[in-house]
Amino acid sequence: MFVVNNFMMAIAQLIDFLLTAYMWIIIGRAVVSWVNADPSNPIVRFLYEATEPPLSRIRRLLPMSMGGIDFSPMILIMGIMFLQSFLVPTLKQLAMGMG
Repeated sequence: MFVVNNFMMAIAQLIDFLLTAYMWIIIGRAVVSWVNADPSNPIVRFLYEATEPPLSRIRRLLPMSMGGIDFSPMILIMGIMFLQSFLVPTLKQLAMGMG
């Protein structure tokens, strides 16, 4: 049973890492949008392609652009923080309960 326990703990840690990495990608995209970077730059294209699908869904559901400020990255980061504070500990507690 310890194998399942370790597997669940590893999945929880991996999810936590991926969510943190994606949060930094969102922050990078926000910073790039402030400095008006070259859209043909491969890093800029990666940031936009990696973040645009969830950000466009948030903008479609909650059009909260006030005064030219786009709040969708902040809403997405709050969603990631919720998953990190709910999903990851839940998986870890499930793993500990199995062991």
